[in-house]
Amino acid sequence: MVRLRFGFVLIAMVLSLFGARLVQLQGIDPKSYAQMAAAEGVVDLTLPAARGDILDRNGVPLAASVTGKMVVADPLMTAADAPEIATILSSELGLDYFKALESLREEGSRFEYLDRRVPATKAESVIDKLKQAGYQGVTTHEDPVRNYPAGEVAANLVGFMGTDEPLGGFERTFDAQLSGTDGRARYTQGSGGYRVPLAENSITEAVDGQPLQTTLDQDLQWFVTKALAQTVEDYRAKSGAAIVMDSRTGEVLALADVPTFDANSPQESPEEDLGSRALSEPFEPGSVEKVLTVASLVDAGKVTARTKIKIPSSLARQDRTINDWFDHDIIKLTMAGVIAKSSNIGTVLAADQFTPAELTGYLSRFGLGEPTGVGVRGETRGILTPGEVMTSQTKDRVAFGQSLSVNALQMTAAVNTVANGGVRVSPSLIRGRATTDDGTEVGTEVATRARVVSKRAARQTAQMMERVVDPEVGVAPRAQVPGYRVAGKTGTAQRVDGDCGCYDGSFSLSFGGFAPADDPRFTVYVVIHAPEVDGGGGSVAGPVFSRIMGYALSRYGVPPTGTKPSRLPVEW
Repeated sequence: MVRLRFGFVLIAMVLSLFGARLVQLQGIDPKSYAQMAAAEGVVDLTLPAARGDILDRNGVPLAASVTGKMVVADPLMTAADAPEIATILSSELGLDYFKALESLREEGSRFEYLDRRVPATKAESVIDKLKQAGYQGVTTHEDPVRNYPAGEVAANLVGFMGTDEPLGGFERTFDAQLSGTDGRARYTQGSGGYRVPLAENSITEAVDGQPLQTTLDQDLQWFVTKALAQTVEDYRAKSGAAIVMDSRTGEVLALADVPTFDANSPQESPEEDLGSRALSEPFEPGSVEKVLTVASLVDAGKVTARTKIKIPSSLARQDRTINDWFDHDIIKLTMAGVIAKSSNIGTVLAADQFTPAELTGYLSRFGLGEPTGVGVRGETRGILTPGEVMTSQTKDRVAFGQSLSVNALQMTAAVNTVANGGVRVSPSLIRGRATTDDGTEVGTEVATRARVVSKRAARQTAQMMERVVDPEVGVAPRAQVPGYRVAGKTGTAQRVDGDCGCYDGSFSLSFGGFAPADDPRFTVYVVIHAPEVDGGGGSVAGPVFSRIMGYALSRYGVPPTGTKPSRLPVEW
């Protein structure tokens, strides 16, 4: 009985000690003890938000955030074994050995970042190896990794990410929408790696970013990129661009640049390839521009498709002689023949009915001289001399595509104006509505429509363009698409050297057109820059135009109209 009483007394004494300690911790002076615990190490951890996906028009991810890890260290636990741990980290993760060693030994710290955006399986594998070797203090936290499933497909537009910031393309332009808001966790960590329960312990959850849907069709973009790359390779060209646009809506279904880069490893490509030349590189459009000149003349009532023009072998003007690309004596062409044969002289003679201001007024309404504003950083506006200061000599050259410059998307939208019955619809790369980093709203919901030429003028111009691909009279029979009526125009333009401001002896070869010619569904523009193999717009750009247009019509199930092509006379 005495033993039992003694046991109860002993238990009571122990419980009293625990109770007193509890009162001291929770009631009398909890802050002082929390501060003592905090001295062991407060961890301030960023909880990264998952970045919004960038999608194609069908919801297929062009850029996505996948599970990843950040690798972090508690120097209190890693300092003693720092050399061995740093050796494993440098071998497995490719970290700089000495930087890792410094982080693992950081005095007074309980939390150091070692690596970010590491694929989850790779990060966990490293942690397993460290544990198997008996090392502690290296752990992981969630850290989403940006992945580009299609690699180089649409990389020219989508862009890419650095470790913590966007470095190009849509990733940068629409970062506010995509990035979301990072969260934060702050807690006190004891010497054994556990969280101190009575010390600071707070968390603010991350808010994930919103997706961005583009107008691009990933499969079509892939095909266009491959077809363009093959042409650039075959003709040993410096670069090339190809664009597919929905003729009715202005939505860009594909916009390819070659060379391009793999968005998963942009560091492996030259800096000049990390963007879109189709938007940033100005060039003279050459004879594709004649379509705009002639459509304007028809709209103004100056010519018709059957207007007769006597064309001399050369045309002496104030500062130089204008020649055609082919040798000839005096020939008699209709306006349709001028387009079919791509006569510089014929175009200039027809454009004599315009003042410089009248011509540039139309070209401005076609969208030349102003950026398209589709949401791509670094887009060039091109060069279009204002009509009030343009000389007659410059006007002559502008009429057939020289002494002005464009970007490839500008030219696509201009040709598409003819396809769309004379109404220019501003091109779009974003479905719906989105705001760029400079506050500009872009997308299909804010696209504009403006009449440039009459429906009659557009129809006549399209009929003239059909004669370009006619094997009997045109210069680009290889641009035909079997079974379909095609309207198009070739372009061969001298290239300007930016350093000297002079022509460098190379050329930009292009072809722009639409199909079906009498009920347009798609507009395609292709330009090949500085090929080393001889050829013209019809023989170099024409065939790849045909492949791309044929694929687009097939992919979207567009049937032939079944009508007969234009038979406008080309001579008189």
